[in-house]
Amino acid sequence: MTYRVEPGSSHPLGALPDAEGVNFSLYAADATAVTLLLFDASDSPKPSETIELDPVVNRTFQLWHAYVRGAAPGLHYAYRVDGPRDLHGSGDRYNHNKILLDPYARGVTKDLWNRARACDADDNLDCSMRGAVIDIGSYDWEGDQPLNRPMSQTVIYELHVGGFTKSPSSGVANPGTFAGIIEKIPYLQELGVTAVELMPVFAFDESGIGGRAPDGAPLSDYWGYNPLGFFSPHPGYCQNPAECRHITEFRDMVKALHRAGIEVILDVVFNHTTEGNELGPVINFKGIANESYYYLVPQNKQYYMNYSGAGNTLDCNHPLVEKVIRECLEFWVRELHVDGFRFDEGSVLSRGPDGAPMTYPPVLWDIELSETLADVKIIAEAWDAAGLYQVGSFPGGCRWAVWNGRYRDDIRRFVRGDEGLVGQVASRIAGSADLFQRFGQTPGNSINFIIAHDGFTLNDLVSYNTKHNEANGEGNRDGNNDNDSWNCGVEGATDDPGIEALRARQIKNFAAILLLSQGVPMILAGDEIRRTQRGNNNAYCQDNKISWFDWDLVGRNQDTFRFFKEMIAFRSRHPIVHRSAFFTGKVNERGLRDIAWHGCLLGAPGWFDPSSSVLAFTLGGFDGDDDLHVMLNMSSQDLNFEMPPVPGRHWRRAVDTSLPSPLDIALPGDEIEIKPDDSYRVNARSVVILISQ
Repeated sequence: MTYRVEPGSSHPLGALPDAEGVNFSLYAADATAVTLLLFDASDSPKPSETIELDPVVNRTFQLWHAYVRGAAPGLHYAYRVDGPRDLHGSGDRYNHNKILLDPYARGVTKDLWNRARACDADDNLDCSMRGAVIDIGSYDWEGDQPLNRPMSQTVIYELHVGGFTKSPSSGVANPGTFAGIIEKIPYLQELGVTAVELMPVFAFDESGIGGRAPDGAPLSDYWGYNPLGFFSPHPGYCQNPAECRHITEFRDMVKALHRAGIEVILDVVFNHTTEGNELGPVINFKGIANESYYYLVPQNKQYYMNYSGAGNTLDCNHPLVEKVIRECLEFWVRELHVDGFRFDEGSVLSRGPDGAPMTYPPVLWDIELSETLADVKIIAEAWDAAGLYQVGSFPGGCRWAVWNGRYRDDIRRFVRGDEGLVGQVASRIAGSADLFQRFGQTPGNSINFIIAHDGFTLNDLVSYNTKHNEANGEGNRDGNNDNDSWNCGVEGATDDPGIEALRARQIKNFAAILLLSQGVPMILAGDEIRRTQRGNNNAYCQDNKISWFDWDLVGRNQDTFRFFKEMIAFRSRHPIVHRSAFFTGKVNERGLRDIAWHGCLLGAPGWFDPSSSVLAFTLGGFDGDDDLHVMLNMSSQDLNFEMPPVPGRHWRRAVDTSLPSPLDIALPGDEIEIKPDDSYRVNARSVVILISQ
């Protein structure tokens, strides 16, 4: 087909179709020539149309653009861009041989993709990626609206879109896809989580890892923390990417989750891309504006600064990159109805042009103050690979929540049985006021977690003393060596019933403490059914049974699932464990403070006792809510804990993790009344929760 090429518009960037054609616009800094290639299909090795853009007619400053009359959604496209190649001076890497993907492509297809061919200087037309022209304006949302659930009422469930349903045990019709998530919504509803935090869903390159496991099995970028475009859902999670249904399939998932009352938070990666260092492929950013997008070594610009630990680092506060990030986030909220974002290595976004941390990073404040993003949840991983650590001091505004690594570390050590931590543990349970309150923030700024994707699963945290990453093909050198784990007496899987019972109890202890803590709890998918990675604490390259959610475990470990489910429900029923503000010492009508700390003896928490591994606290209920008394005995001995008086009420036991299921946690109304006494015997390594009625 022959198209008519017109000057077109410089904005918006990307490929925007209308009723009569498509407007294409590309930022290409110092380019001297730009060629637009149109393909009839995603696997077409040659373009059906080659359009040389006129630098006089089709360029406005650094933006190259053209309106192609007659073009329509369903086309695939890419670019050739030429210009200076000055690796040591300007850092430009223009090469007319390389086929470049539009950074703003709404869909990415990789039918012919060969990463190795993108790493050399030769022509790679026959094995390059393509962008897809997609009409984003014709979808029927059927009245879908953001849920806008308060942070204080949020329970986050971190999951991998592919791994959640890839196992044959999932039984879904479309395993490993956005559609597969839809089929498992009833499970998420039964568990009771209020938001899913999806590991990266921006288009990424699975072949970016390379290498093989010791048994010869190929390794791939399974996690997806190496994006190649920020505006396209990952084609590997789509049923029909060649048909340009990326956006539709993602929207279908969001709409279905919203109908179930579940928000969608995306784990986004703006700190680096899959193009890697000077040896990596040229996919898009390197070939159109290398020095604009990346931090380059000032003395020799053929090399890349590596604050991310992944080979390159995006210069997020460069005006161009700042624009891309803001427009990307607004696109996913406005057009795809996403409810929030978690920023991987978010501290990179605080670095200025020289790489040093900024007091007021423009991109972070752009996000904070954007009208489109005003109601979304924004969460930072407040550190990066170059040693910048900003938990409690992240330089965005008061809205920014952060992954609380201090919470993870303190609670892991306490439940393991480490002594002398009660002061730190109390701070974490109370919402980490020591980290957040001085900045005018609330408990909702603390994302509390024991486990995340990068590390042991919860089952493995109580089953392994050391990592076992041999399957990654790196001689077990990768992954964190300091996990604060304890195997309960035997390394790895065991048939010993005593050790298995202790491990199950420890898992319940972690779950109980997490869901009793002020702040926002995050659970890793599969921890509620004791998913194992067989001791691998860095399964980034394991797209197989090591990482996949094993649905057979739902029935096999129904007692653990039930405990998580009922603890989530318990948290929801009791506002005093998910307050929107820090404790003040307010006293209720029964004379109980909003929080009071104890040890085995009332009022004696043992803040400075280096041998203590016990803690208790009382939460005074207001406005008709129950009072709670929580006793944490992480020692190896059974101990008597004093109980506070509750005038006009009696204590009833809701939870005792030392008891077998279903006695470990009672359903509402089935709590066991405790005989009036001065104390309760708390078994070793267990959590007890009493409610007053």
